[in-house]
Amino acid sequence: MDSETRPAAPGERREARSKAVERLPDGAGERQGLHIAANTDAEAVAQWLAEYRASPRTRHAYRREAQRLLLWLAEQGRGLDALRREDLDAFEAFLADPRPAERWIGPVRPRHDPRWRPFRGPLSPASRRQSLVILQGMFAWLVEAGWVRHNPFRLMRDKRRRLDNRQGGIERYLECRLWEWLWEWLNRPAEEGASNRHRYELTRRRLVFGFAYLLAPRISEMSAARMNDFRRREGRWWWHVVGKGDKAARIPVPPDMMTLLGEWRRTLGLAAEPSPDDASPLLRALDGRRGLGDNRLYRLIRDGFREAAEALEREAGEVAQGEVGRLRQATPHWLRHTALTHQAQAGVELRYLAATARHSRLDTTARYLHAEDEEWHRQQAQHGLGAGRPAGDDDDRDGGREPL
Repeated sequence: MDSETRPAAPGERREARSKAVERLPDGAGERQGLHIAANTDAEAVAQWLAEYRASPRTRHAYRREAQRLLLWLAEQGRGLDALRREDLDAFEAFLADPRPAERWIGPVRPRHDPRWRPFRGPLSPASRRQSLVILQGMFAWLVEAGWVRHNPFRLMRDKRRRLDNRQGGIERYLECRLWEWLWEWLNRPAEEGASNRHRYELTRRRLVFGFAYLLAPRISEMSAARMNDFRRREGRWWWHVVGKGDKAARIPVPPDMMTLLGEWRRTLGLAAEPSPDDASPLLRALDGRRGLGDNRLYRLIRDGFREAAEALEREAGEVAQGEVGRLRQATPHWLRHTALTHQAQAGVELRYLAATARHSRLDTTARYLHAEDEEWHRQQAQHGLGAGRPAGDDDDRDGGREPL
């Protein structure tokens, strides 16, 4: 939680913006009942984050939410202990619309870059709920540590709605028809005379999108994947992955994934199938050796969605404005949602779907089930305005009816 990760406004010194975060009232470090060695909010939060050292991805996500709160408070010259119940609604509104946008919102960049910003865009209702859940847990820990005097989240009357973190069905996915168009677009051959670099990039992009769709990985799992994570046992291929919460799992690899992997390995000058001792990165930079980091992979996928949206708009124009908008809105995590949703629609059993998603609770996986929605909609369509009759029912088929 260092100062170089804070968003800098034009003409504004970062030191001035960090005062509320870096300095506490005199004697704060000597408060009675303090159970941690910390002199600043940032140091106290760092100790809370250290509790998640065994789960780097969780720690990264929690750090992001804590940092956003610290920065928001710093803008007002306040610290964590000054947070009150009435501030929580304002903070949630800020998450929904961080302003001024030029100070808070920007593309993915390294944290040391002065153009780094803490938001990619406004947070959805689900993301805001998740942020509040994380911060509630942080405050509970800080209260126990004696760093803050109370947890304002406990005063929220609608805490169950806000902090339960239960959500409705998944909506951030591509419908089958749009995915089919996208996959066709991704498989279009390179133009005649295209450079080797361009052909390499097209093959890599096809592998990235195919991998995301066929195995439903998280982006961090994709960037960390190694060639020998794909292993054959008794004639079947499995993908071995260490995911969220450092949980190890193995996922069945469908034939189409092995076809994509073989195509990619041949592009790299390798045999079609990986060997057990090949621990080299699966996804690679332009030099064909170095692995891709999370940020570079994120940008690669977002660029793919953007280019696809532009192509669809050129080809279909006004007719496909809704689909064009979906592609422009899509993020890499949409591919995981799309994969799981389409598997559910194809009839994959819930227990297998949960194993692929690596969810600890079946009700989390059940959010991807849309079949009941479709059947509900089909039956509801039979309820029309013709005096309770299904649409298209013929009044005269039984000899006519008495008027009411």
